[in-house]
Amino acid sequence: MNQVDLTAGIAELSPLRYTPAGIPAINFILEHESEVLEAGVNRQVKLTIRAVAFGTLAEQAVKLPLGKSFRFTGFLINARTSKGVVFHIQALHPILQAEQVLNPI
Repeated sequence: MNQVDLTAGIAELSPLRYTPAGIPAINFILEHESEVLEAGVNRQVKLTIRAVAFGTLAEQAVKLPLGKSFRFTGFLINARTSKGVVFHIQALHPILQAEQVLNPI
């Protein structure tokens, strides 16, 4: 199953654009930082990932503030122009301050 659930801050948000089919789209750069227990050792995790949203979610996302954390859900695909991946966002939810401190991932 290809399903991603990520809490991340919005580092960059491009202007709203439209696909050749007329579907609204917006590109993001997301940044995540947390601590994870791996093999009995705490590990610092930092991640920057390209993301995209389409349709009404893209139209809503254009108003999101930079730097604010959200919980993003979606899936990963290979990027067309590089060897990296792109996170396709299907839903996003604001993070409550208490939730951000207690559960960073």
